[in-house]
Amino acid sequence: MRRCSRSVHRSLTELNITPLLDLGFVLLVIFIITTTPVVNDLDLKLPTASQKLKDPPRKANYVTIDPAGLLFLNKKQVTFDELLAELIQLRADDPDLSVVVRGDSRAKYRKVLGVIDALQQANVVKVDLATDPAAK
Repeated sequence: MRRCSRSVHRSLTELNITPLLDLGFVLLVIFIITTTPVVNDLDLKLPTASQKLKDPPRKANYVTIDPAGLLFLNKKQVTFDELLAELIQLRADDPDLSVVVRGDSRAKYRKVLGVIDALQQANVVKVDLATDPAAK
């Protein structure tokens, strides 16, 4: 009966890291080649940018629906017809009009749908619905 020598068992348990080193070097070469170097070899006087004042941020308009179903446009109480007329006027003044709808959670859903319908009729496309963050 033939016995295996210890050297055969030892060579099977060793990890050959040569392929891993080859892979690491290949990746290093790829990263070196694909990285674009910063070119500062010429003395240039770059032009300066002109100072432009920033436009003031656009003011959002708020439509609020209280628990009783009353409507407010920017803290002014309105009816549905007045709301539609004022939204059309605001849209004519500012084509990029943005409106935030703030409805109380106890308000009837029908009122919120009426406000969204009025916004669609006034052709207001930037509409957000305000919510409170959920308690964790």
